[in-house]
Amino acid sequence: MIVAVASGKGGTGKTTVAVALARAWGARLLDADVEEPNAHLFLRPEISQTEEIYRMVPVVDEGRCTFCGKCKEICHFSAITVFPGTVLTFPEMCHACYGCLEVCPEEALSEGQVLVGKIFCGRGQGVELAYGALEVGEPMASPLIKALKARYLSPGSVSIIDCPPGTSCAVLTAVRGADFCLLVTEPSPFGLHDLRQAARAVKTLGVPAGVIVNRAGVDYPELHRFLKAEGLPLLLEIPHRREIAEAYARGKSLLEVMPELREALVSLLPSLRRTS
Repeated sequence: MIVAVASGKGGTGKTTVAVALARAWGARLLDADVEEPNAHLFLRPEISQTEEIYRMVPVVDEGRCTFCGKCKEICHFSAITVFPGTVLTFPEMCHACYGCLEVCPEEALSEGQVLVGKIFCGRGQGVELAYGALEVGEPMASPLIKALKARYLSPGSVSIIDCPPGTSCAVLTAVRGADFCLLVTEPSPFGLHDLRQAARAVKTLGVPAGVIVNRAGVDYPELHRFLKAEGLPLLLEIPHRREIAEAYARGKSLLEVMPELREALVSLLPSLRRTS
């Protein structure tokens, strides 16, 4: 079973929940927040594997090019443009669709490579962790997330994906194919605003979802009205306690400061299996 943990904004406790679930379930954890992965700060794994991930970009042989412009016409992302006597490519805009290579009548384009980032895998605190780290300046997280999922999602076991925050392409790439999505929010106007967007995005993928409220304790009835209207089950509430924030700042996981939550987290898994 694949469980994605997402949120409409950063700072709601998404990684806190993902790490706690991985420890409670003994599940494999994929940190797909590749722009700023931090699950390893809590699990402190011993890294056993490292792999560089590349994406294709076109390389132009101007000696063979006739500057016909067909490559420019097929590119929807303006990653290649043709002038009389020269061709310019913009690797940071290329989505590696191979369209330009396919349509070039002179075979003047070949495959080049750009480093997207690295994938690390290791084990810490009884959890197998794999996470991606996007190369500095690389604008596209999705290729690295796809590579992370392709290499470390195991069909026969329980896997948790700690998704990027927000509702970007990277988030949809991380959630796509999951059996269930846990949406982490907080009882505040900002939390509800971003939960609405996240719930809408997950719904377009056809992935069933439920909600975990972090920093619970503040009375905010608008949140509960939204959950009822959208048919989103409230699966768990994590109390708003100072010691949780202090433990987080020291790199400790939720279960280290609130071991009593383990039973509630363990009981979530069979519930999610029945729902998905």
